[in-house]
Amino acid sequence: MTVTDEDLAKAAQGGDADAFASLLARQYDRLFRLCFRLTGTQHDAEDLTQDICAALPAKLRSYDGRARVRTWLYRVAVNAAHDRRRKQTTHARAADGWGTWEVNRQADLAEDANRAEWLISAMRALPPDLRDTLALTLDDMTHAEAGAILGVSEGTISWRLSEARKFLKSLKKTEGA
Repeated sequence: MTVTDEDLAKAAQGGDADAFASLLARQYDRLFRLCFRLTGTQHDAEDLTQDICAALPAKLRSYDGRARVRTWLYRVAVNAAHDRRRKQTTHARAADGWGTWEVNRQADLAEDANRAEWLISAMRALPPDLRDTLALTLDDMTHAEAGAILGVSEGTISWRLSEARKFLKSLKKTEGA
């Protein structure tokens, strides 16, 4: 007596692991070929086939015997391929534009790094009294606080900042030319 795929499916539904293994052995190559035709690449076909095989024990519960196992299994494969395409399309849509965004973000980071590097270099070129004043006020210190730390008046701090700006502007022009 020949055991049909339908007999194996019914036995597998009841928890018979040997019946499931036999059913899978009979259908695997056909399933893979279909997945290859649906996906177009061996790698994707292997992934899809494996996903289907992993989900098959749970899916077998819905097999009602009205169709041949192969027909039912092909429907499972087509649905799985459609689900995978939908996920890929959704992912592609969600990722669209991120490449441009990341390129712009990296350019902004590089520009910020260049500005910071320039400022550090420019501050080294400042006379020490202007550098000290600028360093303190860049940290949101008031002119009065900076003056107290450096032992000079608020007016001197204001004048030093003005001189530092002139120096930096002149340095920028010289480097830009």
